[in-house]
Amino acid sequence: MSLRLGDTAPDFTQDSSEGPIKFHQWLGDSWGVLFSHPADFTPVCTTELGTVAKLKQEFTRRNVKVIALSIDPVPSHHEWIKDINETQQTTVNFPILADDDRKVSLLYDLIHPNASATATVRSVFVIDPAKKVRLIITYPASTGRNFDELLRVIDSLQLTEYHSVATPANWKDGEDVVIVPSLQDPAVIAEKFPKGHKVIKPYLRITPQPNR
Repeated sequence: MSLRLGDTAPDFTQDSSEGPIKFHQWLGDSWGVLFSHPADFTPVCTTELGTVAKLKQEFTRRNVKVIALSIDPVPSHHEWIKDINETQQTTVNFPILADDDRKVSLLYDLIHPNASATATVRSVFVIDPAKKVRLIITYPASTGRNFDELLRVIDSLQLTEYHSVATPANWKDGEDVVIVPSLQDPAVIAEKFPKGHKVIKPYLRITPQPNR
């Protein structure tokens, strides 16, 4: 059965380029990003892993741990990491799961027979500190992921987790947000949003980003 938003992210123990990973224990109290790759030494994945390495500080600033997955074994990962570091002019600074037995791929429904009977699809999961799946995006094998968009979504998820707001279309960190419809008490609204808000429609109320 495939994972859905709000499901508990399956726990697992699996070897990686940085040694054995007990997933939930490794995540601890952090948010997590798990992203899968069809195989080592593939061109699009090489650029993706290099991009994530360069964005490590951005993920760390958001209390996010990043972990990749590929269906090849650890020795292959170590050789691939050398290529990534060389060609992308960076240093891979996060673990890559060695899912050669497809254990994690099956737990996370990453084998789509109509795409490939053996290789994983290019999926990404955002997992919150309660180990709940908060985002799932699946890309075709030919299309590299947009990690700026992933950071934008994480910003939105974390903002809406801790404040009674949602983010509108194309929102970026620092822009106005909307007050969630479930919040109706004027006194509570005034307390939560001291910068004020604008009522466009009873269900559409705009306020400055509360943590800025």
